[in-house]
Amino acid sequence: MPQLNRRIAAVCLVLVAALLPAVVRAQSTAEEEAKRRAANIAAFPDAARALFGQKAAPASLQARAIGSYARGCLAGATALPVDGPSWQVMRLNRNRNWGHPVLIDYLEDLAREVPRITGWPGLLVGDISQPRGGPMLTGHASHQIGLDADLWLTPMPRARLDREARENMPAVNMARADWRDVDPKHWTPAHTRLIKAAASEPRVERIFVNPALKVALCREAGADRSWLNKVRPIWGHNYHFHIRMSCPAGMASCSGQEPPNFGDGCGQELTDWIERQRAAIFAPPKPPRTGPAPKPKPPMSLDDLPAECRQVLVSR
Repeated sequence: MPQLNRRIAAVCLVLVAALLPAVVRAQSTAEEEAKRRAANIAAFPDAARALFGQKAAPASLQARAIGSYARGCLAGATALPVDGPSWQVMRLNRNRNWGHPVLIDYLEDLAREVPRITGWPGLLVGDISQPRGGPMLTGHASHQIGLDADLWLTPMPRARLDREARENMPAVNMARADWRDVDPKHWTPAHTRLIKAAASEPRVERIFVNPALKVALCREAGADRSWLNKVRPIWGHNYHFHIRMSCPAGMASCSGQEPPNFGDGCGQELTDWIERQRAAIFAPPKPPRTGPAPKPKPPMSLDDLPAECRQVLVSR
């Protein structure tokens, strides 16, 4: 039993560690990111995250999403241009503006519609995928097959941001201080319209948001609530929302998710998420006083990925 309690405490502490940076700073700065990347490469130089995280260009292969969202890689990736008529890519040093062409085409289409949907000048785009997908050196369990993208909930400014701003400007935390709802100083009806538009796209498989944001979406959904089925609560995601595309039609190498058939998620499920999040932030468990700390789980190896990812990794 003591060993089990230590494991539970360790899991909760990991959750708190993931949540608290979102309270303090929306995203890491370029300097912080570089330090974490270097430390992770040094700690596990042969891990899949180090191998894929150091590839600067895509594999010159037919475009394919290989494996699953959290265990796979990407062939024939396309880059989202860092500047578009109604979007700007953030955190350029990460080189994570790559995706499957289906996702990149959709993001460009959505961004062009954003001024009409929201009244904003456009979108600030966060992480999509690495040039060859795969596990990332920092952050994200998913984003591995080029079908996931993070879109900031901070409206794009009318002026073009310089590189320093794109690397270090923090996004806005949309959660209220008690983490039970959105912050009315920042959240607007335009945010609901934007997420509804994304969730209403047939090719979108899931939208992930913080539980506090889901509370607002449930309240503001309007008469048509069918789109809420795709919008699921998850830790973090208080300054951006996460779009996940379905596997492209006929792409056998891609492992998708089950269709969203569990209702709008606005009842007890959401209440439970809110309470778990609040407990993790405001009443985290204390680390065990005795016994050795549990060893961290080793990062994913290349052997843990689909066999085709070896070809993606070594391809020119």
